[in-house]
This record gives sequence, C-alpha cells and structure tokens, in this order.
Amino acid sequence: MKGKVQIRELKIYTKNLEGQFKFYSKIIGLKVIDYSENYTTFQIGNSRIQMVKSDISHPYHLAINIPCNREHEALKWLKERVEILKVGLNEIQDFRSWNAKAIYFYDLDNNIIEFIARKNIKNKSKTKFSADSLLEISEIGIPVNSIEKIFRKIHRTTGMKKFDGDFEKFCAIGDENGLFISINKKVKSWFPTGDKAYSATFEIRFIEKGYNYELKFINEDVTVTACGGY
Repeated sequence: MKGKVQIRELKIYTKNLEGQFKFYSKIIGLKVIDYSENYTTFQIGNSRIQMVKSDISHPYHLAINIPCNREHEALKWLKERVEILKVGLNEIQDFRSWNAKAIYFYDLDNNIIEFIARKNIKNKSKTKFSADSLLEISEIGIPVNSIEKIFRKIHRTTGMKKFDGDFEKFCAIGDENGLFISINKKVKSWFPTGDKAYSATFEIRFIEKGYNYELKFINEDVTVTACGGY
C-alpha cells in the first residue's frame, strides 16, 4: 500500500450526534471505536470516521470503497436499510470513464454517502455483503470558489496529482484509494441529487507514498501538514 493514498481518519461535524450514532451503529452496523456526549468514532475498513457534536454543521459528500464485484449485493443490502438516491430509474450509477459503479444514500444529516465499486482495484470478494465489506473511506468533497488554489496547496506539500478533471468545475486529486473531490460550488452541485455544495469544515489524516499528512479544511481553504513517515 506504500504507493497508494490511504485515508486513515476523517473528522466531520454534526448537530445530531445521538441520531448519527444510532444510524451508523444500528442501521449501517459500523464498529464503534468510542462514544461520548461530544463525539463518536466508527471503523470503516482501513479508515475511521469521527463525528463531533457542533452547533454549526453542513452536509458533506463522501465515498466508501466496496469490493469491485459487489455493487449488486451492496444495493440489495442497502435497500433493506435506507432509501437509495436514484438518477431516473437507475439505482446503480455507471461511471464508465472511471470504470466504477456507485450507489448513493443520505444519512441523518443529509450527508450524501456513496458506496463505490472500482473495477480497476483488484479487490474481489466472495464473502456475503455486510458492514465488514466496507473497505475504506475513498473520497471527501471540497467545495470552493477556486479549485486551482486548493490543488496547488495539496500538491505542493504532498506531491499528489490530478486524477481527473480541471480547475474550472471539478477536480479529483489523488488516486482510487483516496481522492479529494474539489468542485467549484458556484457552477456545480452535488451528484446525484443536485444538492447545494457547502464548504463544510473537516479534518483528515492520510498517508501518501509512505508519509503521514493532516489536512484541515476551514473557511474554504486548506492547510496541509506533513507528519513524517509511518
């Protein structure tokens, strides 16, 4: 995994900590790492997500990798738990240019959550789909007014490159194991719902080429700090 981006921990904020705790622990079935009146942390495969109680929070858009051959099983599993966000009649979205299939749903904060099966990653599974099939957090959205500014700050510190897109509307930075999805929120909304994209504060810890980094997104700007090797 040394050459791949690995999102180790994502910290987001919620006005509904108790509801989100019940949703992710009881309905989705994530393993609880810790829980208090101020925050809760869940394990998602090789990643962790921490939700912190706050008086101010806005919806996020994030993706979770699943085995590349399990999108239909994931859809069946999810439909027993949540309402699927469709495009027309399609419950599974086909991203041909990325060679990937994705399924979307809301959590209790109206965060758009995406389960994505990336066919280029050789991670087939024969195991029955469950919460244990969730492999890692693989995307977090970064809505801003200047994509190029965000890209250059991330690239300058980490060396991460564009995976897809441009500086006008949409830019995916990183690789299929870990992507920062920066969009121009003046001209683009979130797929598949058309929801307004908010510059919601988050912190993320990740590994790129054997080095640890911490990225903070606050007030439409990022700071990226190198934390040494692992």
